[in-house]
Amino acid sequence: MLPFAMCAILLAASITRADMNINAPLLEAAPTIDGDLAEWKDLAHNDGVWDMRRISEASFYRLDRGARNRLTDHGDEPHLEDDLSARYYIAWDAQNFYFGAEVWDNVNDLDDPDPADKRWYFKDAICWFMEGPRDQANERFGQGDNAFCFVADPQRTPQNAWWRHGAPGQSYIEEPIPEAACDYVVRMDPWGRSAADFILEARVDMHATFAQSDPRWQPPQVGDEYSMEIVHTDPDGGAYGGHFMIYGNGDDDNTWGRMILVGPRMPIGRLAE
Repeated sequence: MLPFAMCAILLAASITRADMNINAPLLEAAPTIDGDLAEWKDLAHNDGVWDMRRISEASFYRLDRGARNRLTDHGDEPHLEDDLSARYYIAWDAQNFYFGAEVWDNVNDLDDPDPADKRWYFKDAICWFMEGPRDQANERFGQGDNAFCFVADPQRTPQNAWWRHGAPGQSYIEEPIPEAACDYVVRMDPWGRSAADFILEARVDMHATFAQSDPRWQPPQVGDEYSMEIVHTDPDGGAYGGHFMIYGNGDDDNTWGRMILVGPRMPIGRLAE
């Protein structure tokens, strides 16, 4: 029999591993994509506010040694957290993934020093890197890998909703998300606090994207495993600029977090007194 102390260590390790899973809940009713997350945010996955202080303590930040998880401060901000912080939401249904973000920012930077269609990462943008189905191979936007990238710009142009993906025998295919496969809204200054704050709400059709990236993809079911990383770019006047990397460490999909499709979630309620 293992000593009590060893059992406690093993239990703690198993809890830590379980907590690393990203559980994406099923939505029983499709939300309206209008830049207001109120109807579904309490039913989606959301693990709180991310800012530079939190990211600097995460294992994926230390793996990267902070080389890309950096932010550029402009102006008189006294603390890093005044530069950028956000909550991220994800859920699914039989046809779509739903992405949401509530973002507090000090500068809305949409200027690319060398403009080109696919350079969303030189602007303020949020991108969900996803692999479906999840596998154990080290790939960099090869078969099964997708990135759905949304620039923090209320104008709906092909360049502001970008799709980087792989396919059988191909990698790093760059193109706008097909218009029929995507609906999204960026709502600026939703709280009247800063002109750079925004809410992003998006819907992406899985069959029109994942099925094109990997012929092994099947319509979603509870228990399916995907991989996910969030990249939130915030150059604030810099060139490549700074950005958050959450749940992963760059383009290698083997570093992305394990995401499980789970059933519907009940909102967290208050106990009656």
